[in-house]
Amino acid sequence: MKNRDSVAVRSTKDIYGSDFPVILGPMAGVTDLPFRLLCKEQGADVLVTEMISAKALFYGNRNTIPLMETRPEESPVGVQIFGSEPELMADMAATLEGKGFSFLDINMGCPVPKIVGNREGSALMLNPELAGQIVKKVSERISLPVTVKFRKGFDEDHVNAVEFARILEENGAAAIAVHGRTRVQYYSGEADWDIIRRVKEAVKIPVIGNGDIFSARDALSMREETGCDGVMVARGARGNPWIFREIRAALSGQEIPARPGREEVIRMLLRHARLSVGFKGEYTGIREMRKHTAWYTTGMRGSARLRDRVNHVSTMAELTELLH
Repeated sequence: MKNRDSVAVRSTKDIYGSDFPVILGPMAGVTDLPFRLLCKEQGADVLVTEMISAKALFYGNRNTIPLMETRPEESPVGVQIFGSEPELMADMAATLEGKGFSFLDINMGCPVPKIVGNREGSALMLNPELAGQIVKKVSERISLPVTVKFRKGFDEDHVNAVEFARILEENGAAAIAVHGRTRVQYYSGEADWDIIRRVKEAVKIPVIGNGDIFSARDALSMREETGCDGVMVARGARGNPWIFREIRAALSGQEIPARPGREEVIRMLLRHARLSVGFKGEYTGIREMRKHTAWYTTGMRGSARLRDRVNHVSTMAELTELLH
């Protein structure tokens, strides 16, 4: 059993290998291995897998296997799991230790109805005591740092991120990432960065800010306004791995690189597609690239017509022809 007192306060460098990490946030159906590799090349300090169900791990669901695959060049990379049963979460966390992950993240922020209906994800914000028990059991069972991602609250009547953060810290969380929206908001409206500031002031462990980071200037503003210890980029990275090189430049006081031109975007898109096909096979890889193609080409002339046509593409050759 791990002594939680020894990890009560950590630095971001202890967990993420960076004094102010820029993290690619986990997104189901998006942050797979091919996309993570591209973001890493562009300057992401830290990567996190798509979220994995503890129950699916327990029952040996084959779909979880590719979600856990990593490459040495990704390091540091964390694995994110979700569930609502403390003992099961701890047992499954133990099975992931020794598989090359640098930390284990627990999802307590997913707003999807199916997840919430099972008392998982952001539903745990309505049950802070259970959330604390999960973190306690997991942090006692494994030697990896245990981090948690959660939201401002479940709804505007239950904005409890500050109290929730304190409970997680008391039960062994080594760091937390706070999304400045409630579960009811999903991704609508504006993220409340003030709640991130309040959480940062309330705990001693590192606090990662998340929500509405779509540019390097957004990252600088979040750091200034919240005092956060790092930033997590999620939707802002879809079709835009270049955001990481831009944020890294801004944080180091360098000139922010120019946005990629049309040809650079197409080259990256096709490289992404080749990686996806190599990892998942052509049938699945190309079909999953349809949404990525829409994200990469947003705002380009003719992008609406392209999005319609790409939904009928089923081979790498067809995608290449369409883009050229």
